[in-house]
Amino acid sequence: MPVYDALYARQSVEKTDSISIESQLEYCRFETHGNAYKEYTDRGYSGKNTKRPAFEEMMDDIKNGIISRVIVYKLDRISRSILDFENMIDLFQKYHVEFVSSTEHFDTSTPIGRAMLNICIVFAQLERETIQKRITDAYYSRCRRGFYMGGRIPYGFSKTDTVIDGIRTSMYVPVPEEAAQIRLMYSLYADSGHSLSDIVTHFHEHGILHLRGGSWNTARISDMLRNPVYVKADADVYNFFRSQGTKIINPVSDFTGRNACYLYKGTESSPRKQSDLTDRELVLAPHEGIVSSRDWIRCRLRCLSSRKSARTCKAKHSWLAGKLKCGCCGHSLTIVKADTRRGRYFVCSTSLPGKRKCRRTGGTIYADVLEAYIENAIQKALGEFRFLTGENMYRNPCINENKIRIAEIEEEIRNLISQIGRGSQAVTEHLSSRIELLDTEKHRLMQKNLTLLNSPDPGSGHYITAHTEIWKKMDFEDRKTVADILIREITAADGKISIFWKI
Repeated sequence: MPVYDALYARQSVEKTDSISIESQLEYCRFETHGNAYKEYTDRGYSGKNTKRPAFEEMMDDIKNGIISRVIVYKLDRISRSILDFENMIDLFQKYHVEFVSSTEHFDTSTPIGRAMLNICIVFAQLERETIQKRITDAYYSRCRRGFYMGGRIPYGFSKTDTVIDGIRTSMYVPVPEEAAQIRLMYSLYADSGHSLSDIVTHFHEHGILHLRGGSWNTARISDMLRNPVYVKADADVYNFFRSQGTKIINPVSDFTGRNACYLYKGTESSPRKQSDLTDRELVLAPHEGIVSSRDWIRCRLRCLSSRKSARTCKAKHSWLAGKLKCGCCGHSLTIVKADTRRGRYFVCSTSLPGKRKCRRTGGTIYADVLEAYIENAIQKALGEFRFLTGENMYRNPCINENKIRIAEIEEEIRNLISQIGRGSQAVTEHLSSRIELLDTEKHRLMQKNLTLLNSPDPGSGHYITAHTEIWKKMDFEDRKTVADILIREITAADGKISIFWKI
């Protein structure tokens, strides 16, 4: 059986400042001194691991006994991992294979030679990890500035060149025919009477073809309905992502209802479900959205609800589940479905087995009683409107401006509250006075929005005037949807119930 010298060359990315495969092999051929050789080349593969086809082929040939020497241009061409390199050297020694670097001279037969090899591979791995960190940092820096980061262009858009902060990049522009299909898709799913399968059926029955040659299916449509690349991001979208634990890069003042968003995985390395928005990063995109925030949020809430991941307390036994917090400790209130005459009732989640007990006092919070109380509050809130329209609240830019200011006030109040007690009595009184002024401004803006919402818009076409009666006829899912739209949070403790509205 003939025995060869193995000439191995690798290049991860072809760049002008990196040595080519051909040049590496030319150096290696010189070291053969006329012996027979076999070339192994891996193009486009990193040295971080050994999952490379030519490398694996070479290792198989070594085990088959047809390789006597392995020659490389430089040590980091064959490996940039300490563990992989150590295993490789052990294999070479087992099969009596010499290792030669044409630009670095190592004698693997001596302890000092093997030590020098290990020192060099340590620096090779350090260089790889440094480059990887630099690339990651550059990626997140570009993400946070709204730059185009590559990938498949979302349905409904095409790509065009643009300049952001003096740097050439790309952005999306709507494709009218595809964008119309996206808006129809959202409007159908925003109606709780339509499922994903219903949308597929509707598209097939009406001959609405996938304009890129694909086929409509529930998985494809579900991905589109969750993607914030379509939404006209306003203050409601900001509040939605904030409530889900998403890290929002842009301030709320930038959410004017014009631009769409990019959603990134963030810096967390642990895998997460696509429906989990916790610790993800949201950035305003340079392109305009094509779907109203109202329809997008409704669809996103339905997607979250269908995956049972929107709340830690699932809306199974009460349409209020997920909205209730303990007014004493701030933890969620969990519903218990008892088989006794007491029926359903809420308890603080800290009172469950294995949890630290809450100090809440007062009577049992019965679900029927609390639901009836919230029903009356919702009907009273809806009764303040002489009519409701589908678009009125989104046509008036003053409403979104007020919501932006309300979000800014709430953030400032939270920051001020966290500082109370850290300074002198005079500082605490000053902070409390400031919080009181901000709270007054917040309620004034909320009342102003109510007035604007209660003003007719001749261009909206029609009005819903019997909304208080419609509420009484709603089923479980519809009431849960309305509660999601109207109420941000409900706290209950010691016989006191507080409702924090979104309107």
